[in-house]
Amino acid sequence: MYNHLTREQRYAIYLGIQKQETNKAIAQAINVSEATVSREIRRNATKNGKYLWTQADERAKRKKRRAPGNRTVKPEVRWRVEQLIRDEQWSPKQISGFLRKEGIRISHKTIYKFIREDETGELARNCRHKMKYARKARRRKETKATNIRNRVSIHERPAEADGKRFGDWEMDLIVDKDNHAILTMIERSTNFLLMSKLKHGKKAMPLAKTVWRLLLPYKGEKLLTITTDNGSEFAEHQWITEHLGGVPVYFTDSYSSWQKGAIENTNKLIRQYIAKGTDISSITEAHICKIQKKINRRPRQKLNFSTPTKEFYKHYS
Repeated sequence: MYNHLTREQRYAIYLGIQKQETNKAIAQAINVSEATVSREIRRNATKNGKYLWTQADERAKRKKRRAPGNRTVKPEVRWRVEQLIRDEQWSPKQISGFLRKEGIRISHKTIYKFIREDETGELARNCRHKMKYARKARRRKETKATNIRNRVSIHERPAEADGKRFGDWEMDLIVDKDNHAILTMIERSTNFLLMSKLKHGKKAMPLAKTVWRLLLPYKGEKLLTITTDNGSEFAEHQWITEHLGGVPVYFTDSYSSWQKGAIENTNKLIRQYIAKGTDISSITEAHICKIQKKINRRPRQKLNFSTPTKEFYKHYS
């Protein structure tokens, strides 16, 4: 581990070099590792390779001041950062990118530092991952499900539907223990979200009609594909295709949620507002609409910290 050296230790390094001592001998004299001495000489020597302890000490201080998290953050900036975390649940990168557009420079690492310093834990509770991270291994096994008539595999989806072009959608459900459900849909290139409570739960035909209602305003040449999983609630996919002008519905492989990662990640955002175990029947459409608007106004790094709403409606202006 690299130790921050004192002014006196740098002077001792300088004297050791003048006496032509080895790095090991110098390190033993100032009680640090040999690697620390080597790194200090390499990093803070002059352009011609000489080590001058006064210049080395000043150079090290300048580097420390420039390092993320070492600048003094104005109280009003810190207040705004914490407000965006508490009120909007934006991520540190979203906040950093958004404020940069206003001329306020603060790194996402500094914002993470604020979160860790918050002894109340309130800031961490408003982060998507609650400052806890877990990675799951991906499984890839092509599926030929028999529970959905005329199912079309994701492997037949055009290569152009890679999440970069506009008009490719993903859909999924958020379900409670009593099978009450919320339909979620996302346009992959802009991360624009649509949500609706399903009055009839996971029944296929009412769900298909809800998909039609949500996407009807966007029906046309800019509505290209829909991708979902193999739940029987999506069995009326042909009805969706017929009533939305021929837009095809593709199905992922089993146990391959990463194949529709945009909606999976968005559902995790929604879970900040609708926690697991919540009785979905008690949630109003007004509350669902509020969540949708809140997520759609989050700045996204992939959109150069613009918002899904702004980028989505550029295509319909």
